[in-house]
Amino acid sequence: MTEDIASPTHADAEAVYVYAVCRAEEPPVPSGPAGVTRESPVRALAVGPGLTAVVQTVRAADFTDEAWQARLADEPELERYARAHHEVVSAVAARCPTVPLPLATLYHDEQRAQAALGGESQRFHAALERTANHSEWGVKVYVTDAPAGQAAGTAPQRPETGAGRAYLDRKRSLRDRREQHRTDALRIADAVDADVSVLATASRRLPPHGARVPDERRTQVLNATYLVAEERTAELARLAQSLRERTGAQVELSGPWVPYSFVGEV
Repeated sequence: MTEDIASPTHADAEAVYVYAVCRAEEPPVPSGPAGVTRESPVRALAVGPGLTAVVQTVRAADFTDEAWQARLADEPELERYARAHHEVVSAVAARCPTVPLPLATLYHDEQRAQAALGGESQRFHAALERTANHSEWGVKVYVTDAPAGQAAGTAPQRPETGAGRAYLDRKRSLRDRREQHRTDALRIADAVDADVSVLATASRRLPPHGARVPDERRTQVLNATYLVAEERTAELARLAQSLRERTGAQVELSGPWVPYSFVGEV
């Protein structure tokens, strides 16, 4: 949260929930998404020259530290809030250049929201300039696990007495093949990242999601996100297909998304 509202002055105290900051004097406020509450409409709030925030009035008691900690422990409820937040941000971003703000960004009142957000106007303008006419795309790369005979934890049966040297040679060969398979997989990840980064305006490489995909014989070796100009979207799709054919890996492309990953780097 942006401000501490742990102790609202009375039970009916209100707070201002901020979804995003836009480069528009009067951005079209989405009429579809209800936001995180149905008790008040999503609306616009001027926060500086050429900048408008998309906000909503909420009950302060719903966003105290205690209330939010309880929500974090309730996965379905947390997902509901995150989805509601994202729906508003996405609807606004489809209409005008937008900097999305983190989930549960709140201020005690409009005046404090205007002062705080207006104080960051230079950063917002820089982020909007950078991400205008761009979208965020995710790229995940998976490689098929080594054949069963090469899988980690699989070892040849111990041979009869007297064949110790052959046994050790087979174990060494198995280990070398596993290591080569891993090296090849990392090389593929680096190659995909390098090629997509050339096309993208900016990129972020994230930790892979676990060593292996549950119930599947494949391993994720690249989890990255890229800021791509809208005019290069078709080129990105062609590149992904080319990388699948050239590397033999499973290259998964997702998007376009609001550029959450690239608005905090300015």
